[in-house]
Amino acid sequence: MEAAPIFGRQSNPGVRIIVFFAALSLLVGCGGGSSSGGGGGGGGNPNPPPPSSVSVLTYHNDVGRTGQNLNETTLTTSNVNSTNFGLLGSAAVDGPVDGEPLYVGGLTVNGAVHNVLFVVTENDSVYAFDADALSSLWHQSVLGSNETPSNEVDGCNQVMPTIGITSTPVIDTSAGAHGTIFVVAMTKDSSGNYHQRLHALDLTTGAEQSQLNSPATIQATYSGLVFNPEQYEERSGLLLLNGVIYMGWTSHCDSGAYNGWVMGYSESTLQQTSVINVTPNGGQGAIWMAGAGLAADSSGNIYFLDGNGTFDSTPGALQANGDYGNAFIKLATAGGTLSVSDFFATYDSVANSAMDRDLGSGGALVLPDLKDGAGTTWHLAVGAGKTAVESPLNRIYVVNRDSMGKFNSSNDNAIYQEITSNGLNGGTGVYAMPAYFNNTVYYGAVGDNLRAFSIVNAKLVSPAGSTSTASFAYPGTTPSISANGASNGIVWAVENGNTGVLHAYDATNLATELYNSNQAGNRDQFSDNKFITPMIANGKVYVGTPSSVAVFGLLSQSAKLLRKSYPTSVLHARLPMHLVPRSGSSTPGN
Repeated sequence: MEAAPIFGRQSNPGVRIIVFFAALSLLVGCGGGSSSGGGGGGGGNPNPPPPSSVSVLTYHNDVGRTGQNLNETTLTTSNVNSTNFGLLGSAAVDGPVDGEPLYVGGLTVNGAVHNVLFVVTENDSVYAFDADALSSLWHQSVLGSNETPSNEVDGCNQVMPTIGITSTPVIDTSAGAHGTIFVVAMTKDSSGNYHQRLHALDLTTGAEQSQLNSPATIQATYSGLVFNPEQYEERSGLLLLNGVIYMGWTSHCDSGAYNGWVMGYSESTLQQTSVINVTPNGGQGAIWMAGAGLAADSSGNIYFLDGNGTFDSTPGALQANGDYGNAFIKLATAGGTLSVSDFFATYDSVANSAMDRDLGSGGALVLPDLKDGAGTTWHLAVGAGKTAVESPLNRIYVVNRDSMGKFNSSNDNAIYQEITSNGLNGGTGVYAMPAYFNNTVYYGAVGDNLRAFSIVNAKLVSPAGSTSTASFAYPGTTPSISANGASNGIVWAVENGNTGVLHAYDATNLATELYNSNQAGNRDQFSDNKFITPMIANGKVYVGTPSSVAVFGLLSQSAKLLRKSYPTSVLHARLPMHLVPRSGSSTPGN
């Protein structure tokens, strides 16, 4: 396993899930809020654009984690180029932005309607900005009295120099009086005690919502094991599913005694509703997935890729002792409890896990319903992790969500589809998650080109139908998609380095690069966070950095934004930048 540093507006989360999987034309969100004041105001654009109906309320746009915004009407394959498109400005914050920024269009704040950008930092801060003027609307620190963000634990520098809010929050625009943003924050008090808390903040003020019992201390027991808040970090993006907020926990590097915890909390009371440990009679098996969120289907099942850890090797059945380290896992949520209902593990799972070559570095994507040539409908999910110990090294796993394949020590024949040749390249594997658009899955492995795999008759076609010219060094890239329905599809991908590079590709052919942020010299350059996922909304692309969110858009708007950074009234000193990871490192941040 690895930890690492690293976001259609509707009101009913249950309806959102059904709409997403039925139509794939709306952004599935999650949302909320109420309470009292929270932070400064913002000046800004004297001629703001009209309020938008677009919202990005959860990691990678929807609970399936497809990464597609199908309501983008401004950015097109014709106008995204270095002449017309570039860096407009940035929203300065007090620490590294490792969670994906989120967006709510047409929200009333301080008596005025704004399109609002929400940002969290490793300094335990939450910000709301006018997404067009980049002026501050409010800033809330979630630190308790005499508390600081956590220091590096057990000498692990994967998130550094402090650990605060690492994961992507989730928003429910119908929770509370004005909508709520839910965040998980790690802190340390003056006595040296560590705390993990779930916060529910009013969308319009940033205030803690005491009527929702915010903040709630996170604690758990399972099969005699006790959750230790010092030992864990909530890295994977939060999932809001049928009124419950689900979170997965990772360790600090592979240090200390840890296990694989998943917990559920009621969004209306912040009380724990369910908990499971997927290595209860063993160890390790934590969940981080390069910051990707736990994924879900329309039936309320949860999917994720687990890190290296104890695996019982029970053939063809659920594991005898309940240990599922290094597996593609399906959790049922029926009856308000969490239980493993199915899984897939490779025939060489134990050998790979022992060498830290696990699935847990990649995120899971729930595909829409697909029909094969005979008209049979398939319910599928896709995932990939690190390279295996023995050939074939690079593998993509496509599972049948109704029968994932379980475990066979001789082969992987029970899986729906496994791509072992003419798939991904590179010597390290996947430290990211894919995106889906228009019957195509997009993958960016470490040291590989971005690749587009078409889906035909409910199977991924290899080799990839198109690839980017550029390759992506560690940790590869998590792409996001903008499109207007099925047209003007653009694949956005961030390349890691001392200077980050934002790439834009024609979704129909990745060989056609529309734009990258190096094409105009220094004009569009920015500092990069290695696990960041770009977010696209209402004609702009938002990218987290070590001290801000960089904002890209059509340069005709630059007269309004003046291409400058709008500082905020920060409560805490800005933190230094993350170290650049060593290429090919098996653990992020090293």
